[in-house]
This record gives sequence, structure tokens and C-alpha cells, in this order.
Amino acid sequence: MTTPPPPPETPEIIAATLRRLSPGYEATPLIDLPKLAAHLEVGGVLAKNEGQRMLGSFKSLGGTYAALRALARAAGTDIAGMLATAKASAGRPTLLCASDGNHGLAVAAAARLAGGAARVFLHGGVPPLRAERIAAQGAEIVWVNGTYDDAVDAAHAAAGAGQGILIADTSDDASDPVVADVMAGYGVMAWEIMRQVEDAAHPRPTHLFVQAGVGGLAAAMVEALKPWLAPPAAVIVTEPEAAACIAASLATDPPPRVPGGLDTVADMLACGQASAVAMPMLRRHSARVVTLSEAALAAAPRLLSEQGGPATTPSGAAGLAALAALMANPRDAAGYGLSADSRVLILVTEAALDGQAT
Repeated sequence: MTTPPPPPETPEIIAATLRRLSPGYEATPLIDLPKLAAHLEVGGVLAKNEGQRMLGSFKSLGGTYAALRALARAAGTDIAGMLATAKASAGRPTLLCASDGNHGLAVAAAARLAGGAARVFLHGGVPPLRAERIAAQGAEIVWVNGTYDDAVDAAHAAAGAGQGILIADTSDDASDPVVADVMAGYGVMAWEIMRQVEDAAHPRPTHLFVQAGVGGLAAAMVEALKPWLAPPAAVIVTEPEAAACIAASLATDPPPRVPGGLDTVADMLACGQASAVAMPMLRRHSARVVTLSEAALAAAPRLLSEQGGPATTPSGAAGLAALAALMANPRDAAGYGLSADSRVLILVTEAALDGQAT
């Protein structure tokens, strides 16, 4: 009988594991943005700046951790024991994944740390700079015609053919242990946020705006933060109109695949099928969705920068884009419980890349 994989570890253990790898995994800043709050006419805005995380995005929490844990399981040990043998790693399984850019970078970094190999499947819409960053970690790039979802299919097929271990951040299997580990890694952000709010004596936020590609980040945040938020404890998931897979999946189970090219300026969110691991959490916590125009997504990084926030991309500022869009229309704002007294938490999920910030 096959032994089931162990459940995900706690955020505290994951955070300590990652900090032992690099100081780049220290807690990222939670920034108070009173100028932005005044501009938007809300009571407060807190921004978690994941651009200062290792590799420049939150993905390094999930992808790197899940990949190292998968290699450790394959070796019959824990992450520390597996890394101790990195120099004698001949025959270690190749790590496989699909990516829009950041997840592949995180998995490639895990392979480098473990002394092994990674193969990352990218679709043609991935900007060259993101591909170059992955290759610089030593990973092999495999280009796939089509969309991100086609790259997911290709990586899955490669794993099925015995080419390596699939480190996916999405799955149609709601019990997928690797995807659960990826999302557990993202949970470190929520754990840090709760501690930082308490340490700074901020009142708890009333609203969380969180961007979604396949939904893993959104689900991890809602699972940890929804019970902690102050009333009305509203969770708003934001995604491009051109790739609105979460909106489609809240209405249909199993998650359908959104057709089309998924072309969006928020390239990290260009996903056509939501994760079956994420969707039950989003449904259980009554998450709502705001879909965003390309104009709203493109304008958000500049608004954040002008109002005292960090430089980021349209993907990184998608939560702010939704907040700004709702506050521009009093009826829409009221429909989401937003008012001059609301305290909003947004996630700045990645640093600006050359030529990608506005």
C-alpha cells in the first residue's frame, strides 16, 4: 500500500526552512500608504511588498519550497537531509513545471539549490526577460505553442512519460500534495501579515484584495486571513477580463477552461483554468471576483508609485486596480462594503522588471 504524503507544514516551519536557504526569505515589508488611502477615499491601505522577497516575487515561497519538499520525499528524507547531499546528487529527478515566469523561476532555483536539473515549459507569450531569468538559474526551457494552459498540459505529459517530478501550482486533482505544498508556502505571507499588523498596532483590515491566476495565492490568503479580518471581512479576488477563470469557476464545478488567447498586460495572471485545489476554499469563504479591463490593469502600477508605494507590474498591482475601479463608482463601492472607514489590504506580488513597470 502506498504511504500518503505528509500534510503541509505550518507557516512557521516553512518560513524557518526558507530562511535557512537565504536571507532573501526574511519577512517582506507591510507598508502603510496613507497618501494612497486619502486618494482613494478609504480609511487605510496596507500593502504587502513581495517585490522584496527572494527572486522578486511571492512565488519563491511556494515553488521553491514545494519543489524541495518533493525532492526530499523522493529521497526518503526531509529538506535539510536532501540538501546535505546536494553535491552527490547524481540521478536526482528532474523538476518539471509550467510557468508564466515566476513559478518556473522558483522551481529552477530549487533545482539549483539541490544540485539537480529543472525543465520549465513556457508558452510563447512569456516575455524574453522572464525566460532569461529562469535559464540563468540553470533550467532547460521548453517553448510550447499556445497559452499557459497548453504549457501546463505539456509539463503534465512530460511527468506522465517519466521525465521527472511535476511541480505544478495548479491541478485538476483537488488532493494534489505538491499544489498543497505550493499554497502552504504562500501561507507564509499571511502569517507574516498578521504578525506585522499586531506588531505595528494597526487595526485589522476590513477588506482583502488579492489577484488570481489559477487561484492558489487567493485561496491561501482567504483560508488564513478571512477569519482574522475585521467586519465585513470581505475578500475580493481580482483577475483580467481576458483571463477570468476564477469568475467562471465560482459558477461551475469542475473548473472550466476559459477559451481564447488569454492576452493581457497582467501576464502573470494569464491563466485559463482555475486550480481544483484552490476553488473549494474560495467558495467556502464566499470570495467575490472583480474582473479588470486592460486599461485599469495598466494604470495601477503608476498609481501605486505616485501615491508612495513600491514599483511593480500590472500583475503585481492588480489588487489595487480593482480597489481603484470600485472606489471610482460609489454604487460599486457600496456593493462591496467599501466606505471612507474601510481598511484595505493589498498584495504587491512582484517587483518591477525592466520595461514592465509604468
